[in-house]
Amino acid sequence: MNFSEVFKQSNQLCRVSPDGKYLATCVQYRLVVRDVNTLQILHLYTCLDQIVHMEWSSDSLFILCAMYKRGLVQVWSLEQPDWYCKIDEGSIGLVSSRWSPDGRHILNTTEFHLRVTVWSLCTKAVSYIKYPKACQKGIDFSRDGCYMALAERRDCRDYVSVFVCDDWHLLRHFETETQDLAGVEWSPNGCVLAVWDSCLEYKVLLYSLDGRLLSTFSAYEWSLGIKSLAWSPSSQFLAIGSYDEKVRILNHITWKKVTEFDHPATINNTKAVVYKEVERKPVVGSPDLSIQQHITMGSTLFNTQSKYEICPLPVQVPVVKPDLDRANPKVGVSSMAFSSDNRYLATKNDSMACVVWVWDMQRLGLLAVLEQTSAVRCFQWDPRRPRLALCTGNAKLYLWSPAGCVSVQVPAEGGFQVQSVTWHCSGDSLILLGKEQLCLCYMEVGEEEDDIK
Repeated sequence: MNFSEVFKQSNQLCRVSPDGKYLATCVQYRLVVRDVNTLQILHLYTCLDQIVHMEWSSDSLFILCAMYKRGLVQVWSLEQPDWYCKIDEGSIGLVSSRWSPDGRHILNTTEFHLRVTVWSLCTKAVSYIKYPKACQKGIDFSRDGCYMALAERRDCRDYVSVFVCDDWHLLRHFETETQDLAGVEWSPNGCVLAVWDSCLEYKVLLYSLDGRLLSTFSAYEWSLGIKSLAWSPSSQFLAIGSYDEKVRILNHITWKKVTEFDHPATINNTKAVVYKEVERKPVVGSPDLSIQQHITMGSTLFNTQSKYEICPLPVQVPVVKPDLDRANPKVGVSSMAFSSDNRYLATKNDSMACVVWVWDMQRLGLLAVLEQTSAVRCFQWDPRRPRLALCTGNAKLYLWSPAGCVSVQVPAEGGFQVQSVTWHCSGDSLILLGKEQLCLCYMEVGEEEDDIK
């Protein structure tokens, strides 16, 4: 495992191009494009203000940079560095900007969600879509890029419009049986659209492409409901995380509950392995250390070493009691992710912020629990292998695979603290983002398993 040198970045804006060849980073108002292998700077672009959102087009030929306060979007070309496009929304403002799947249209959402403006880079044509709803996830594109689902709110009712992305004509428009629609998400195969209600009512509605209601699922009433939702890559399972600290798994044939995963404070499941991170602080001031060793240790003085230990059952998991009188209490399953092979599901319960749970989707049971010393900030699966990377806001990278767990110290100077992790599409490297810095971690196939053994 090797690490690159550290580079600057702002606002956590660092994206690998969809083809995996380029790394784009934002530093204040500058956009830097590097070769992902050599990390040499290929292009340097200057925007009109500080960049707050950046996104690659699907074909990796264009980069969108949004400056929401000024209502501006600038688009840069990799093939023609002198060409650029500027979109000014003017006094109507801008709160969101994103690419369409074809990489030739830009969708801008205006302030107060008055409308969505569709700008064409090819013809300079402009289209308007009215009544977009301000919610958790109001727009979603099907995986094949053919359709767009848009949540709408008109006359105090929720609707969903399905558009064909080729020419933006309306395919279907239907009312949803929700009190306050919170989000829409296509299944990976593009056959089913999941629509869910706000946290005040537990309700998931599943629609076909032509707007037919296939099924409705509600686990309970009169309590805080859905907090997160995730499709398995095969579209066979829909995982629903809720405020009652459980994950419910629906199957794609009957849309009934297959099983539910609980997050107990005491783990006594004999089929699960509990890995606990144990810290070992460096010994400072020992007379046996040379001056050079003292200088070397000085840079990592606050970076304590750690390793995983397997805990004997039963294990008591640290739980923080949430303040239920405040809005958005820290309780319930807020993060879920399926592995690329559909075999595993990783979850995080907010009242157990230091713990990541890994479930086996073949036998529908708990497989592993990772208890960290600090709250887990981010976790993400390798896009090619069953390997999970996570970070906790310190100078370490953590990896889990069926072979076991490993804790790796990031050898960057200046107290590099990993806030989030992103896999390269090949699965051979990771982008580690700090508060104002980033570095790359390179791995070889099978290397992590060798380290564990």
